[in-house]
Amino acid sequence: MKLNYKEQGAGPVIILMHGMFGSLSNLGNLGRELSTRYRVIAVDLRNHGGSPHDSTMDIASMAADIVELMDDLGVAVAGLVGHSLGGKIGMQVALNYPDRVKSLVVADIAPVDYPQSNDNVVQGLQALALEPLASRSDADRILSRFIEDKTTRAFILKNLHRNQSEDLVLKLNVDAIVANYNGNLTRAPNGNAFSGPALFVKGEKSAYIQEKHRPIIEHLFPNSELVVIDAVGHWLHAEKPGLFNDLVIGFLVQMAEQIDQSIVESRA
Repeated sequence: MKLNYKEQGAGPVIILMHGMFGSLSNLGNLGRELSTRYRVIAVDLRNHGGSPHDSTMDIASMAADIVELMDDLGVAVAGLVGHSLGGKIGMQVALNYPDRVKSLVVADIAPVDYPQSNDNVVQGLQALALEPLASRSDADRILSRFIEDKTTRAFILKNLHRNQSEDLVLKLNVDAIVANYNGNLTRAPNGNAFSGPALFVKGEKSAYIQEKHRPIIEHLFPNSELVVIDAVGHWLHAEKPGLFNDLVIGFLVQMAEQIDQSIVESRA
């Protein structure tokens, strides 16, 4: 699948992957900072943003989309940064295509199966897809019947846009998301262990990465470290963007320095 993407900067390639219900703008703050030293490619995952819609929606297919994009752009190897669903996809790429991944950053998700969750969000999306929308405030009113939190509603409503007929509609492929949300998309990425450098970043208040997940992370990603950002939840990159960005950039710079040093030592 040919994903929609935005590119900025020059240098080693970093690919940014957003979470469920998001778009390439979600990691825009990080992308702008990275672009001062890297070639940053932010993507819309399939069935999100400006990317094509397809009824097939599983982690393996979405990982293959990233590799196809790399092939199309002539990118042999890249650093991957993913939040939530994007982190799962990043892990799947690393596990299945290790020679294409220079380093991996996973924000607040683990390589495990997850129980059903966020059914209210899915129900809200279905309601938005079925009812005619006169305005964004009208959409917010409909969504508030399912989602109490204003911040979550605002995040979901970023997916609204006007089509060629000037109707207000969702960019998301709601049918595909509903069909796969509590099945294919909740399953763990799988494959052979990835020996490259990996950073897992957990929000202290979030339950997506738990102590019981550490052995699984260490088994699949033996060269990984886990960092916890205090006083934030699942949206850690939005709640403390400065700290999150510093962690990601610091990790990427450190990995590059280690690679350079190993080259020097091999030539000595």
